[in-house]
Amino acid sequence: MDLDTFLHHLHFHSERVIPPNWEVDWADAPLPYKIYRDLPSFPLAHDIPLSFQNQSFHSGDLDTISYYLWYVYGLSQFSQTALSSEMDHDSIETIQSFRRFPPSGGALYPNELYLYLKTEALPKGMYHYDVAHHSLSLLREGNFDSYLAKSLGDTSPMCDCFAVIIITTMFWKNFFKYNNFSYRLQGLDAGALMGQMLEVSKRFGFSTNVHFQFLDEAINHLLGLDGQEESTYAVIPLSDHEKVDVRDVAAVTASELVKELPKIKTTTYQRSEKVMDYPEISQINQHALIDSTRLFRSIQEGKKLKDYQNVTILPEAEKLEIDFPEVCRRRHSPELDFTSKIIHRNQLSSLLKETFDSFKYHNDLNQEKVYTPRLSIYGCFYNIEGMENGAYQYDEASHSLLRIKKGDYRIPLQGGMTLDNVNFHRVPMCFHIAGDRTFYKSKLGYRGYRILHMEAGMLLQRLLLTASALGMNGHPLLGFDVNVCDEIYELADSEQTTLLQVPIGFCNPKTWLIGAMHS
Repeated sequence: MDLDTFLHHLHFHSERVIPPNWEVDWADAPLPYKIYRDLPSFPLAHDIPLSFQNQSFHSGDLDTISYYLWYVYGLSQFSQTALSSEMDHDSIETIQSFRRFPPSGGALYPNELYLYLKTEALPKGMYHYDVAHHSLSLLREGNFDSYLAKSLGDTSPMCDCFAVIIITTMFWKNFFKYNNFSYRLQGLDAGALMGQMLEVSKRFGFSTNVHFQFLDEAINHLLGLDGQEESTYAVIPLSDHEKVDVRDVAAVTASELVKELPKIKTTTYQRSEKVMDYPEISQINQHALIDSTRLFRSIQEGKKLKDYQNVTILPEAEKLEIDFPEVCRRRHSPELDFTSKIIHRNQLSSLLKETFDSFKYHNDLNQEKVYTPRLSIYGCFYNIEGMENGAYQYDEASHSLLRIKKGDYRIPLQGGMTLDNVNFHRVPMCFHIAGDRTFYKSKLGYRGYRILHMEAGMLLQRLLLTASALGMNGHPLLGFDVNVCDEIYELADSEQTTLLQVPIGFCNPKTWLIGAMHS
């Protein structure tokens, strides 16, 4: 298989990467969380605070770690939704699911969360966050400062960190439903989780540094993963103070590093009895691995703006007073629940300003301390107070909207949907997150595709949380025709492409039964 052709089809002609006779075996579906057997387990606190007022958090405290993990990726709500049966429209099917605060395609949550903890409350070592039981499973006990530092090219001093978060992807967890299309979802899902993690870290007073580049085989070996079923996507050290910039990358290879630790063997349960092969995903994942820290790269250039003559300066946006736990609880993905309510320009202004202001973060791709955004937000707007209907690009530097075209684009957007689960005629704002059309392959190789989608997921989560703070909600969509959106915004001319579609607006209460997991 030619990998460039695969990625092109995956992005621009997604129907070509899924077999025409593909059927989902729901009876043999995997669990949405990983369960380890026969490992030392440490229960976490279940008295989750539903407000952060009058709360103090301390990195060495087990309760703080418990609350932190729950707000990042814990089971927050249980829901039941009644739908008419596809086979018999007179009967009703009930869909049950456990929800978490970051969104996930099909609520399948293909990502897993691991931690290297250095606190007095628990033995120092590597842990897996057991979402199902809100507990920690000990994989390896010991001090792994040197090993992790070398895996990151010695660019993050481990002595300054009280924990290191490692995010992985289990390929089968959403391949069973989406086939090869799952590869596109996995990066976005990981990014949404990372976006939630960074926002929670701010509220807890933790400093973060996102590493997209690391020695994959070394990190997988540390966690006891074989890399074919599950592989690391991001490494994020946590500390109590601002990171120290380290520019020089130490030379080390994964093959050398894995010799420092013995292999560990673990037993897990995932429920599926028949796990299919996914050769295309395995191949592209293999080509995305980094074996030497000498292959680490940075990206200096940011996104490009066109010189549009029609500029709308947005009103000054006041800083939103956000009750973060409440914003997380209110966030959900509406479908046919959107209402045709007018959006005021100050609401649009706050939505865009707050989203981009919260998106600045430390990472290993930027050489400079000042974060240069690689992503753009475009939008098709209808019935916005004091604005002409049309397609726009947001310029965060001047806090303005650059009009690309006038017109009502709800019909072409609706026509580009693969599933009509959202009525665009009730949606006043449809945002599109766009990035480099080549996925930075010349700089990052095949790893660039998943990195760019992870960044899109991170920006997405900020957009969704800000919408929730304004009393609105958004529905992330990948089931759309990228070519339609690229044509609307003339993205081919600017060497960009649409990564994600997000209709946002006010909505009626969702028709479901929902209950909190903690109260």
